[in-house]
Amino acid sequence: MKKLDTDVVVIGAGSAGLSAALTAVLGGARVIVLEKMPMPGGYSLFAEGMFAAESSIQKKNYIGITRDEAFKNHMQSIHWSANGRLARAFIDKSADTIDWFMKMGVEYVNAVTLWPGGPRTWHIIDGGGKALIQTLVGKLMEKGVQILMETPAIKILSAGKSKITGVIARDKGGEDIEVSAPVVIVAGGSYANNPEMIKQYTNLPFEPQSVVPMQQTGEHIKIAWEAGAAPDGLGVLMAVPSVPGEKPISHLWAAAIQPLLWLNKAGERFCDESLGFYFPVAANALAKQEDGLMYTLFDENTKRKLMEDGIDASLGVYVPVTTKLDRLEEEIDKGIKEGKAFAAHSLAELAKQIGVEIDKLQASVDEINRAFETNHDQVFAKSSQYLQPMRQERFYAVKSTFHVFTTLGGIKINHRTEVLDEKSEVIPGFYAVGNCAGGMYGWDYDIFTTGGASGFAVNSGRIAGENALAYLAQHKR
Repeated sequence: MKKLDTDVVVIGAGSAGLSAALTAVLGGARVIVLEKMPMPGGYSLFAEGMFAAESSIQKKNYIGITRDEAFKNHMQSIHWSANGRLARAFIDKSADTIDWFMKMGVEYVNAVTLWPGGPRTWHIIDGGGKALIQTLVGKLMEKGVQILMETPAIKILSAGKSKITGVIARDKGGEDIEVSAPVVIVAGGSYANNPEMIKQYTNLPFEPQSVVPMQQTGEHIKIAWEAGAAPDGLGVLMAVPSVPGEKPISHLWAAAIQPLLWLNKAGERFCDESLGFYFPVAANALAKQEDGLMYTLFDENTKRKLMEDGIDASLGVYVPVTTKLDRLEEEIDKGIKEGKAFAAHSLAELAKQIGVEIDKLQASVDEINRAFETNHDQVFAKSSQYLQPMRQERFYAVKSTFHVFTTLGGIKINHRTEVLDEKSEVIPGFYAVGNCAGGMYGWDYDIFTTGGASGFAVNSGRIAGENALAYLAQHKR
């Protein structure tokens, strides 16, 4: 077995792990990063921006949200079901982290909101997550840090529960490597691509699809448990209604999340369709529907409005608000061939195509038409500005299903990101950060702390790196 010696081992080369590694190495520690994939980044490659409150960018743009306000918003929106001290530590660190990245050359477009009137806490990165990862990797390479690709950690070593002593990893050739280190930081991301864990730890009555088909399968969480870590936050999801097989640039997906007419498999409305502005909330409503399936219906007139006037609800920065869906017609044609879009010259024909009883579909169409005529949705109280009638042939339907973007929990930590055991006692030298760490959220992702998952990844990484340095200073080898 090959043997290496260092001060800090980081498991995972996403933004959380790389931020932890860079913080530690800038503080004088020797660091080795282990990554099971052939390239760094993980889910962070798909990030658009990150949360911050009281950042320099917000101050320059007269955006007045304070850390206190952001903290209260976060905790109240999740009904205080999260670790308040951990959330506070993250929020307090967030503005400094924006400046930290800017000093490295990361550029931000602006601080924006995800829906009309929402908090402008989402700091959009110029170049997205790829640019952030490239910057972090570049800085680590300058410092001579080893990032061992295709080398997953398979065991975390400890001297009982008294302290951590290192990691055993396995390289792509199948050779085991023992890395001795007094500090281990677990940053391997989620278990979103592990159907068994999703089934075991969520109460979903169906098997959800994944937005990003990566190898986020949770082995790092399991080896942390084996090393004494207590579980926390299992079953917490960042989920979204999504058209199967579509990417975030899809005009078909963008049409499907508009606040039009949403029907479940029974042909009935099940929510205020303006939940499309708040994707995790929309996912909650969809999770209660049979097979996690819905159809978005609209007529020819509304299709033309989407194409010529633009959209109300965005697909993040990929398809922003007001985007004219000029590809919608061709994407509908493609979707029809793939069985996820439908078009018909009558409601009866459309009902047959999507497997809904015509009487139920007609009743739902009558309901939305009546709401439009009276300027009031007496069932779900959808704002009148989003009421669109279903009258003009042709009629269309787009299928969406419940998709998991990532999971948000697994390992119990405190506000210093130190891993806790079953008695909530600290395991010395052991830290967990990013999506594999529990406590930041309650039952699901909090959309009101917009950019929170990416923000928590990098900020928890920095917090872990700083506390690891303090631990190393107190326990010199």
